[in-house]
Amino acid sequence: MAWTETELAALKAAYAAGTTVVQFDGKRLEYDSEAGLLRRIRTIESEIAAQGGTGKARVGYATFSRD
Repeated sequence: MAWTETELAALKAAYAAGTTVVQFDGKRLEYDSEAGLLRRIRTIESEIAAQGGTGKARVGYATFSRD
């Protein structure tokens, strides 16, 4: 399914507000719990990243020691 940034932003705003009701593009969705809403956010984020060819950011840390 094609997700939009608008939908993702609405989901994140609802989660941040502590509500499980999301409205966007004339649609109204109600999730059973905040955990369910968070799962949907993570699913959409991973699918958008896969479509864009980008994965999760990788971070590396350099180390240095004086012997």
